[in-house]
Amino acid sequence: MSNEPLRLLTVHAHPDDESSKGPGTIAKYLDQGIPATLVCCTGGEAGDILNPAMDRPEVRENLHEVRMQELAQATSIIGYDRVELLGYRDSGMPDDEANKRPDNFWNAPIDEATGKLVEIIRRDRPQVIVTYGDDQRYYAHPDHLRVHDISAPAFERAGDPTWYPELGDPWQPMKLYYIEWSLARVQAMHKKFIELGLESPFEERWAARMAEAGIVDRTTTRIERSEYYDVGQKALLSHATQIDPNERFWFGLPDDVARSVHPYDDYMLAKSVVGVAFPEDDLFAGIPGR
Repeated sequence: MSNEPLRLLTVHAHPDDESSKGPGTIAKYLDQGIPATLVCCTGGEAGDILNPAMDRPEVRENLHEVRMQELAQATSIIGYDRVELLGYRDSGMPDDEANKRPDNFWNAPIDEATGKLVEIIRRDRPQVIVTYGDDQRYYAHPDHLRVHDISAPAFERAGDPTWYPELGDPWQPMKLYYIEWSLARVQAMHKKFIELGLESPFEERWAARMAEAGIVDRTTTRIERSEYYDVGQKALLSHATQIDPNERFWFGLPDDVARSVHPYDDYMLAKSVVGVAFPEDDLFAGIPGR
């Protein structure tokens, strides 16, 4: 394994998730010569059109195709060299009609979906996998829950020859990380809005709701990505159906301010087969060949 080239693999639920969760990390590692694979589990067909300028009949009628075009543009900006679609339909929220469809991600057999991910892992041989965590009470979207449900077993099964022997030679990734939307980030952004006299989309109730839900900051690893802030913003804007360029949540602070408020992508190390020392500032810390 020590002679294998380093590679990162991320697992996301919908087109646009790759641009809102850690794009700076991907761009930073690419500059260090470490490429990345994106696994996008659904086509985003059930997503609302959140940008009024894109809420047009021709867009609504061809939403899957439009979102695939957006995904291609965003991943090109970020620098992913491989993009894999698991091929499931967006599940929508629990009470939506989309959630009842048998072809959606939520209703897919877990072993089937896990096997699809295992096949990609064995082919691309990443040392590091980034996915969603086991605590998603703050935003319990069915597809985000399923991303976790298949990623955790895939990490183990990819290296086990008794699982899916027909799907390639075993490959054991070394570290599994959960993406964290940290309380520290929310608090820092809110404080900066108030300091500048701007209306904050991170009202005090955000932090209060997180605390009431028992959500704690589990960050073990922070990747400094201020130099790559613009990559994330440009990638987000590529998802024109999902991202309103006037949305304060993403674009409410001046760029020169926002890049330094909380200049990190936050992660929690969930599993590792190599020795680690916390806190980390490198997802590949401890991995042979780094």
